[in-house]
Parts: sequence; structure tokens; C-alpha cells
Amino acid sequence: MRLVLAGTSAILLAASPAHAASNKVRVTSLSDVAFGAIANLNSDTSQSQSVCLFADTNTNGYNVTATGTGPGGAFELSSGSNSLAYEVQWSSSSGQMSGAQLSPNLPLTAQTSTAAQQTCNSGPSTSASLIIFLRSGALSSATAGTYSGTLTLVVGAE
Repeated sequence: MRLVLAGTSAILLAASPAHAASNKVRVTSLSDVAFGAIANLNSDTSQSQSVCLFADTNTNGYNVTATGTGPGGAFELSSGSNSLAYEVQWSSSSGQMSGAQLSPNLPLTAQTSTAAQQTCNSGPSTSASLIIFLRSGALSSATAGTYSGTLTLVVGAE
């Protein structure tokens, strides 16, 4: 069986309205995640990207909440009526291939940014990692198709 994944069609980012200081965080260098054709369904596959996350707070602190397009915000890609679960991890360090596991709609708190400037033009060029996993268990039971979905990240200042 060959499974072709289009990856997420979009990754949207918004400031958290629950925090009065939410205008003090900024994310740049975030892009769509594409897995392409996956031939080996018996092993996990992942995509990681380093992003610039700037937090203008006393502690450079922030939180991140992820929501997928599955039921209740679950992390799922879809191909017609078929679905494929995925996992999302976050690291407050760039260049990482693993991080803290995110759960849908639950904030990962106590993150700290090392970014010195809003768009990382000076200092480190990136300051955090977004990691997406497709686990072999989900891949091996998936129906062949082109899967896509949307992952929404909401970042708030702490």
C-alpha cells in the first residue's frame, strides 16, 4: 500500500485573546508542513521546523496551544471520509527533532524564548521548534490517499 500525504494545508497562528499582553508575542518563519509520499508505513516519520518565537515579557515567557481539525480539535489529517492521526510536539529550542507533547486545546506553559528581536534579525535566527509526527501504527492502518488538515497554534505571553 502506498500512502501519499499532502501534509497540513495551513498552519495558522494567532495571538491569544485570553492574555492582555498577547500583543507581546510574535512568531515568524512558520510554514506549511508537507510529508510527500510515504513508502515505509512501518516506521514513524516526522517533520521539524525551526521558527522565531519572540516574547516581550519580563521573563521572555510564553505558552502555546495547538488545535487540529479533527473532532474536539484532535490532531487529524483527512482524505475524504478517512482520517489519519498525528502528534504535535514543541520545543523552546531551535533545531530539535523532539519536544514536549502537545494535547489539543491545552496550553503548554512555562516556555521561554531566547529571541532577542521580533523577527530574529539579530541574535539567534530561530528560537523554537515545531515537530509533527506520523506514527507507524496510524500509517500502517491508514487507507491510501492524499491527506491534509489544518493545525492552529495560539501563542500567549506569560
